[in-house]
Amino acid sequence: MLTSEATTSALRTAAYATPPERLSAADAAMARHSVRSYLDVPITDDEIHTLLELTGRAPSAFNLQPWRFVVVRDQEVKNALKDAAYGQKQVGEAPVVIAMYSDMDDTMANLGDIVHPDLTPDKRASTIAMLEKNFGGMTPEALAAWGNGQANIALGYLLLIATSEGFDTSPMLGFQPDQVKAILDIPASATMTAMVALGRGADDGFRSHRHAIERTTSFR
Repeated sequence: MLTSEATTSALRTAAYATPPERLSAADAAMARHSVRSYLDVPITDDEIHTLLELTGRAPSAFNLQPWRFVVVRDQEVKNALKDAAYGQKQVGEAPVVIAMYSDMDDTMANLGDIVHPDLTPDKRASTIAMLEKNFGGMTPEALAAWGNGQANIALGYLLLIATSEGFDTSPMLGFQPDQVKAILDIPASATMTAMVALGRGADDGFRSHRHAIERTTSFR
């Protein structure tokens, strides 16, 4: 006989046999909350591709898009990441962990591929020169912070779109960045933005709690 917990897990797993309806942006924003227990339900390549393609629609200053992703499914790698994340169970349990980082060194080294392809040759050259001038005088720390600020915009998109597409997530900053970089061969100069556990929740997690507008907003 199945235990109550096992029965709940089996029912949740069966429910995902049929793809859920996509939520609107407004509904996804209201529904999203962190989940730290996951079912053993795989995520397909097509699902991940769709999620990251939509995430990549996030805006960035100068359209530089400095965010990068490493999609981790291998259990041994997830276990190593779990150790680097102070044993957080969702890192080892979720079917997918996405390590997200910003790489401004790569961005600046490939401006010819990054600036808008529809620019005229003269405009392309002047745009690249402007970007090199604007960013060339920044310290490595300032450049990294700037890029990570842009990547956090994409992180918000990732979390919202994942909910819209029927997934649960748990974004994490509680990990040792240098260890994560070493495990995933991420450049040492890159800045880790977050790790995100992704899958179908085995439970509902805590209910969403948010401050009232009156607490967070002023009008002038």
